[in-house]
Amino acid sequence: MAMGVFATHDVFIKVLGGHYPSLQVLFFSSLLSFPLVSLILLQERRPGTLQPVRPGWVAVRTICAMTSGVCGFYAFSQLPLAQVYAILFSTPLLITLLSIPILGERVGIHRWLAVALGLCGVMVVLRPGGGDSLTLGHLAALLAAFASATVAVITRKLGGTERPLVLLMWPMLGNLLLTGAGLTLAYTPMTLPHLGLAALIATFGLAGGFLSIQAYRTGEAAIVAPMQYSQIIWATIYGWFIFGEALDTPTVLGAGLIILSGLYIVWRERARGAGSQRPVIAARLGSETVTTPKSTLLQRATSGHRETRD
Repeated sequence: MAMGVFATHDVFIKVLGGHYPSLQVLFFSSLLSFPLVSLILLQERRPGTLQPVRPGWVAVRTICAMTSGVCGFYAFSQLPLAQVYAILFSTPLLITLLSIPILGERVGIHRWLAVALGLCGVMVVLRPGGGDSLTLGHLAALLAAFASATVAVITRKLGGTERPLVLLMWPMLGNLLLTGAGLTLAYTPMTLPHLGLAALIATFGLAGGFLSIQAYRTGEAAIVAPMQYSQIIWATIYGWFIFGEALDTPTVLGAGLIILSGLYIVWRERARGAGSQRPVIAARLGSETVTTPKSTLLQRATSGHRETRD
């Protein structure tokens, strides 16, 4: 259900992206989600301020979260849904690579082979040199995946040293400032129904986050995490009936390779008993924005105590 809600959230982004600049869609979605997120964060009982304990890492994480949101919104507005998801599915592979320099982890030959297979799948989806030329939408999707992976790894590095309020609010405020400034460059007045869609983006993003929380609370992460790949099914259904999009062979083949590699990485982590120590197994695939905050951060904020898994 969480993945279906997230997919519907992305459909609304694509619909509005066909009428308005991506920065404008992200601005109003972030603005309208601000009251909802604020009410949630008021439940946190840990005393403190918005001042980070490790400002350098928090700043890098904030910039990456903002980049992920902006690029993700743009990619969904420019590319077929299934193609965007196929590229975003590379996030766990990038997390594996980034965990080496940032977390100091050692990656064995099995995970290296899985990463290589997944990156081959990304190349199949992008098909450089093929009939379809690469666009800014493809680049945006790749940047969104890389930025989202960086956010996940840095969040793991920070562990419980930072309050969930800090990790949620700084990207939120940054998004509002960045996208608000972007309105001075391009702005199209929004109709009331479209403002309602922006509110639905905010609502569905948070609803998907809470459904993810319930999934991870009631099931094993190694079982819940692969459910994220079901988004390709939602993308196919929505793309066909709403946008007239059809899956092509390179997207199907590339997505299949990426999903297989991601599932193998999750299986390896579970087999090694590292699910609670590594950031891949519980990482939501896709762009983390203020409208789709990381479910583990929401869980920490609403539970009022430290959550060791991220």
